[in-house]
Amino acid sequence: MNTPQDTAALDNAPIDVTYEDLPKVSLHDHLDGGLRPETIIEIAAEIGHELPETDPDRLAEWFHESADSGSLVRYLETFDHTIAVMQRAEDLERVAREFVEDLADDGVVYGEIRWAPEQHLTRGLTLDEAVEAVQRGLEQGVESAAIKGQTIRVGQLVSAMRQTDRGLEIAELALRHRERGAVGFDIAGPEAGFPPSRFEDAFTLLAREQFPATVHAGEADGVESIRDALVAGRAQRLGHGVRIAEDIEVSFDGSKDEDGAPRATADLGQVASWVRDRQIPLEVCPSSNLQTGAIDTIAGSVEEGRDIDNHPIDMLVQLGFNVTINTDNRLMSDVSLSDEFELLAEVFDYEAEDFLELTLNAAQAAFLPLEDRDALEDYIRSEYARLGVLAK
Repeated sequence: MNTPQDTAALDNAPIDVTYEDLPKVSLHDHLDGGLRPETIIEIAAEIGHELPETDPDRLAEWFHESADSGSLVRYLETFDHTIAVMQRAEDLERVAREFVEDLADDGVVYGEIRWAPEQHLTRGLTLDEAVEAVQRGLEQGVESAAIKGQTIRVGQLVSAMRQTDRGLEIAELALRHRERGAVGFDIAGPEAGFPPSRFEDAFTLLAREQFPATVHAGEADGVESIRDALVAGRAQRLGHGVRIAEDIEVSFDGSKDEDGAPRATADLGQVASWVRDRQIPLEVCPSSNLQTGAIDTIAGSVEEGRDIDNHPIDMLVQLGFNVTINTDNRLMSDVSLSDEFELLAEVFDYEAEDFLELTLNAAQAAFLPLEDRDALEDYIRSEYARLGVLAK
C-alpha cells in the first residue's frame, strides 16, 4: 500500500500540503481487507498457514494482482488468507491496532471498521470474545495514534454474512456491544441471491432498538437490491450503492454549455429519486468498484467497467446524491483514502472544496450522535482552514 511519502501534493494548495494531510472520514473499510503483509506473514508462520508468497512486497503484489485479475475465485481467495490469520484473540487485537494506526497515518480522523465476527471462530473464540478482542485492538490503535499526536476515533460495524443466515444472532451480538464499541450493523457477502429480506427479523430487531444499519447493496446486484436494502433492511446508508446509476437515464440534446461540453439531462427512476431526495448516503469505493465489476453494467462492458473515467461517481455528485468516498479493502486494492482522493483529482479535476464536501458528507453520515457529528464537522473545517487549502 502507498505510504504518506508516496502521496502527491494537493493542487492549488501550499506545496507542503499532501492528500494525506487532509482530515478524512472512512465509513466503508473491511478489517480483513486491510492487513499489513508483514503481519500476515508473521502470523501465518506461527499458526502453520501456507501463503502464496512469504516476502512482504511480493505478497502485497499477489493480493493486488489477484484482486485485480477479473476472476472472482482469485479475488475471494485473498480473503481466505487474511481471515486465516485472524482466528486468535491476540491476532485480532494486533490486526485491529495496526488497522487504526494505518488509518491515522493516512489522515483519517473518524473511521468505522466493518468485519464479520462469525468468520473468526475456528480456533475456539466465541462471538463475544472476538468482538472484545477487536475492540481492545482498536482502543490500542487510538492510544498509539495519540502518542504520535494524531487524532482519530473509531467504531465497529458488526457484519453478518448473507449466505450463512445468522443475521438475527449477529444483530443480537451487535446490540450486546453497542455501549462497548459497536456503532452499527451490516450484512456482507454475496449480494445476488441473498437479499436483505432474508434477514428481516434482524433488521426489525435493530429498528426496534434504534440501532443503525448500513447494507451492502448496488455493488454485485442492481436497483432491486437497493430497494430491498431500503425496505427490508431499513438501511440508513448504502454500502457502495453505485448501481443506483442504473435507475438514471441520461440523454443529450446535441447542444453544448459555455465550456463546450455536451449538455445532458438526467431522468431519475423511483429508487434513485428516493435515495437522492432523502440524501441516503452512498459509501462509494472507486478503486474497488473497478476490480469487482460493480460498474460493468453501467459502463456497458467489462473492459469499460475497468476504466475509472466510466465510474458514475461524478455524475452522482453533480446530481446531488449524498456521496462519500471509501476504500473497501486497502490491501486488495493497494489503495488508501488519500490515493482515492488523488485519483478523483486526476480524473474529475476535484479540488480541495470538493474533498471537503465529500468528507463532510461522510461526517454527517457517521453512526454518531448529532452533537458528535457536528463536532467532527467543525474539526474537519478547522483543519482545512489551518492547512490553508481552500480558495479565499
